[in-house]
Amino acid sequence: MTDKIAKTDAEWAASLDPDQFRVLRKHGTEAPGSSPLNHEKRQGQFLCAGCEAALFDSGTKYESGSGWPSFYAPLEGAVDTTEDRSLGMRRVEVHCARCGGHLGHVFPDGPRPTGMRFCMNGTALKFKPE
Repeated sequence: MTDKIAKTDAEWAASLDPDQFRVLRKHGTEAPGSSPLNHEKRQGQFLCAGCEAALFDSGTKYESGSGWPSFYAPLEGAVDTTEDRSLGMRRVEVHCARCGGHLGHVFPDGPRPTGMRFCMNGTALKFKPE
């Protein structure tokens, strides 16, 4: 992982489109089934749309049926997590370790080998093919 990135809201707003800013910086959520990355099947890596840090390898992506791109494991050191108590429930929020951008949530109902489902907003990701 490279050095952490810190920008003001104004700097982030200038470098992201409005949907990316809402999701990555304001903890928004895109509509289920709305991301073209749901259907991405090529080999490559999924990067943070905010800072282009590599987050997930395509080999860990799977169809969860949730409507969001899902992975069973991030790249080592690529993400951080925090407890999210919004919406009257307890969830684990996933952030880019480099820029702190909100990516989505992780749930303990994924496939082997980890049993985890990293349910990510496609708006928060970019795909870089091999």
